[in-house]
Amino acid sequence: MRSNHASRLQALVAPGLLVCCPAARRSTTSAKWLLHAAAAALLLSVPSLALAQWLDYPTPGIPRTPDGKPNLSAPAPRAPGGKPDLSGVWRGPGGGSYDRNVARDLKPSDIQPWAEALYQQRVREMGKDAPRANCLPDPFPYYQMVDLARFVQTPGLIVVLYQGTTNSVHRTIFTDGRPLPVDPNPAWMGYSVGKWEGDTLVVTTAGFNDRGWLDIEGHPHTEALRITERFHRRDFGHMDLEMTIDDPKTFTHPFSFHIDKTLVPDTDLLESICENDRSVPHMLGAKPVGIAPEVLSRYVGVYEFAPGRQVTISTERDLLFLQQGVNPLKLPLAAESETEFVSRTNGDRVTFVKDPSGAFTRFVYHDGQSSQTAVRTSK
Repeated sequence: MRSNHASRLQALVAPGLLVCCPAARRSTTSAKWLLHAAAAALLLSVPSLALAQWLDYPTPGIPRTPDGKPNLSAPAPRAPGGKPDLSGVWRGPGGGSYDRNVARDLKPSDIQPWAEALYQQRVREMGKDAPRANCLPDPFPYYQMVDLARFVQTPGLIVVLYQGTTNSVHRTIFTDGRPLPVDPNPAWMGYSVGKWEGDTLVVTTAGFNDRGWLDIEGHPHTEALRITERFHRRDFGHMDLEMTIDDPKTFTHPFSFHIDKTLVPDTDLLESICENDRSVPHMLGAKPVGIAPEVLSRYVGVYEFAPGRQVTISTERDLLFLQQGVNPLKLPLAAESETEFVSRTNGDRVTFVKDPSGAFTRFVYHDGQSSQTAVRTSK
């Protein structure tokens, strides 16, 4: 593949972890990923690149500036009935946000105890039972946030084709006025119906199975899950998406978050197939070390790599979390010992250091290529 396309495939390699980045573009032939975090050994099948798509073919009907570039600020196109036409290839904001932790804005009390306990268990086990580790679909919200998606709008339905990380999946959103099925066969992507409220398409999806995860970190859901999406194409190249998660058996109340989607013209989707996986017998996961909450509280505080580069260590129940600066994403840390922790998110390692009195005064962050020391500045 030519270099401009090969550059789209990136890999995040950390000590004991190899995962394919969300921005990657993939095609049909399967290969193996190695995921080995803490004492885990996971083999994942992922596709390799092949030059089989029209990745540089100009998309017909795209408004362009005088220099030939797509004019993404042009007015949104309209369908024959007058509603906005959502057709096109769209990308989300990328990885590292709600795709990792869909409940990042919630308090632990907003999550049912069984669901919070299962989430923490999955973090400590480094996600060894994740659907993507078993060649199964990624979390439902992930497809809107990270990978490309092609919307094909017709008068009675909208088809959404997702590029996928482990598997390409599709959805059919019926806009012909039919209700949701009463007793459907539970599905990974659920069943979707949509209606227009002004220029906003409101999509309700239900009928999920309970095998999926809501995010990469491992928040569960039940078959009671209902997801509402509100799509508003504000101009030719930009679309707002508000997603509401409602699962009363998992969360104490519905919650919403916003996703920006951007049109990606002059390109095509790449097929992703996860196949020929033979790794299940080797999926050992991590060997979690239980550390009491009162002990974990000794790590809590503000640390500093350098002036202006602060890191906050916090705790929720049986887990530590690392938050860099004002980034709202908290990275859960799985304990290997009282001083050694592993980031469930990216496989980086954190080593806490005690002073002679036994107080934790700093930690060393190992990202696989370098090590940085953060000194504790306050509790």
